[in-house]
Amino acid sequence: MIRKIRLILVILLVSLNVASQTRSDKLLNNLHDKNSKYIFVIAHRGDWRNAPENSIQCIENAIEMGVDMVEIDIQPTKDRYFICMHDETLERTSTGVGAIKDYTTEELKKLVLRSGNGIKTRRQIPTLEEVLKVCKNRILVNIDKGEKYIKEILPIIKKCDMEKQVIIKGKYPVEKVKESYGSSQGMLYMPIIDLWNDKSVASVQEFIKDFVPVAYELCFKDEKSLDLNIINSIIESGSRVWINTLWDSLCGGHDDENALIEGKDKHWGWILEHKATMIQTDRPQELIHYLEKKGLRDLE
Repeated sequence: MIRKIRLILVILLVSLNVASQTRSDKLLNNLHDKNSKYIFVIAHRGDWRNAPENSIQCIENAIEMGVDMVEIDIQPTKDRYFICMHDETLERTSTGVGAIKDYTTEELKKLVLRSGNGIKTRRQIPTLEEVLKVCKNRILVNIDKGEKYIKEILPIIKKCDMEKQVIIKGKYPVEKVKESYGSSQGMLYMPIIDLWNDKSVASVQEFIKDFVPVAYELCFKDEKSLDLNIINSIIESGSRVWINTLWDSLCGGHDDENALIEGKDKHWGWILEHKATMIQTDRPQELIHYLEKKGLRDLE
């Protein structure tokens, strides 16, 4: 009788633990599971087709459609805070003019963002901290352009308790990464590997030897550049393969637009055949639907 009670208690505790897991907990479990078949979809600058890029709204849209990770860009302000914006200048994406570094955060908050086609909206420019608070426990974050500011943004990330949910990417050599990060056990890091650059390719083995990144972002101009030996060594070392389908020169012509025009299997399917388990896209909704039909979106 006592055994049965204990067993029931254990089952209840396990059930409660599973129920209390956030979506980001489940994503992280799969991210670090070598045997997981889950394919991560990363929205480039959020859902920028339907909301201003790098805005709170575009992130909320991405969360609603089931995106796993949102890619954001950061820029430092005059008072050394960080806002989320791709360009160093304000004209393209906001109602401001000039360099972001010449404005304080308070001054930038008086501006509003523009939509993808340049129309003025009512959306404010968000700070990095504001974005991280929106994303916490809901979606993972990839910070582009963050590598050179790592010592300045780490306190912000830690303040938001987001160390395990944020990936910083860049092109630093492994020695510089270890110096900046301390170890691979804290902040998640992803090297960007340009497969047309011999020095960049050689750095893969250096990382495999001394530092285990969460993933490698592989960029390639043509199919011949994507060496399966490199991919296999990355996977065997315990890291994931990240491929961008944003435009043709990043993925050998297997980009989003070609996938929608010429066939999803021909292009997104080709990416999957080459063992990518993280795909950054400008067509997140369409890619999610494609992967769901293939049974590659079961988040356990």
